[in-house]
Amino acid sequence: MSGMLKKQKIRAPQTALGKTMAGQTTARSRERLSHGKGRKRSKTWLKIRRNWVLYLFILPAFLYFLIFAYVPMYGIQIAFKDFIATKGFMDSPWADPVWKHFKTFFSSVYFMDVFKNTIGLSLYYILASFPVPILLALMVNEVKNTKFKKLVQNFTYIPYFISTVVLVGMVQLFLSKTGLFNQIGALFGAEPKLFLQKDSLFNDIYVWSGVWQVSGYSAVIYIAALTGVSPELHEAAMMDGATKLQRIWHVNLPAIMPAIVTMLIMSVGGIMNLSFEKVLLMQTDSNLMVSEVISTYVYKLGIQKAQFSLSSAVGLFNNLINVTLLIIVNKISAKLSDTSLW
Repeated sequence: MSGMLKKQKIRAPQTALGKTMAGQTTARSRERLSHGKGRKRSKTWLKIRRNWVLYLFILPAFLYFLIFAYVPMYGIQIAFKDFIATKGFMDSPWADPVWKHFKTFFSSVYFMDVFKNTIGLSLYYILASFPVPILLALMVNEVKNTKFKKLVQNFTYIPYFISTVVLVGMVQLFLSKTGLFNQIGALFGAEPKLFLQKDSLFNDIYVWSGVWQVSGYSAVIYIAALTGVSPELHEAAMMDGATKLQRIWHVNLPAIMPAIVTMLIMSVGGIMNLSFEKVLLMQTDSNLMVSEVISTYVYKLGIQKAQFSLSSAVGLFNNLINVTLLIIVNKISAKLSDTSLW
């Protein structure tokens, strides 16, 4: 017993000493971490001071997104409130229940029509507009005549700078009863047609006029990526007996594949964001059943009918779908092709 007591007496000071040493070690490690963080912060500020001119260039873009993208997010709360303009955001009462305006939209007789129109028109636009710039870039890249190559690029690039209002005006002139298309048809004995009055043609007119407008601009990204392809790869393929189509398929396409995947992710992420101005300007009483999309529906609710809370709820629902699709497509792309936005 006396031996065991001695051992316990001897161990007790050792345990206390160990705890003391462990505490000192922990305190030192904390001090080192704090010093390490302080050094990192000082290095960061030192880099900012050294490169302040570069940060000055970033400042306008930072302020733009801060003012027009992040600050307006404060107003999202009115989707969950019965907003009263005279009371403002904070003093307006909360809706009862808070999802009341979402429920109103989902139970509306217009919900399914508006949702189907938006999804259908968006998918049609992506399927039609996405491959055209890729094909255009591949064809332009194969042109050896430099002057003709620049001429084609300019002619396909210029329509992008036409404003939406002017573009819709051109479409209305070309497709009117006395427009260019009807005059060409009259040469072959066809009767004049009111293209814009037919709801079955609205999607086609919207999509292909947009393809004509943006294809040249979108092709610039792929043309820039193709300039980075090493000529040695083409020479090696030619040595192996590859034809021009085989070289395009096995050399050029893999080279621009990261750009293609990135653009596809961004396109799917904005699938619900149709051109509001273009759709609204092309709307008529006869095609309203197929041309009413979420963006125009929000405009009519919020601006024309002053239902601010309901229009905010519809807009928030639209953006949530975009964010969800963006995250899903980005994850799928990261797993399949090792290319993603983040």
